[in-house]
Amino acid sequence: MPTNLDIDDYLLEEARIIDKHKTQKAAVTEALQEYIQRRKQSEITGVFGSIDYDEDFDYKQQRKKHGNI
Repeated sequence: MPTNLDIDDYLLEEARIIDKHKTQKAAVTEALQEYIQRRKQSEITGVFGSIDYDEDFDYKQQRKKHGNI
């Protein structure tokens, strides 16, 4: 899908050079992928501390029961 964006030429060229992309499109695509990944990661970190777990759980014992060790 063709899209026209008014992106700062200096920033775009800087991003292209830093990551050695051959095209501006490749630089923008990778930047968007990293942006999305970081946002998803920040959502995941919000879950830390909110999940209850059993401190006495022995994962090694559980593996032995199911033959995974």
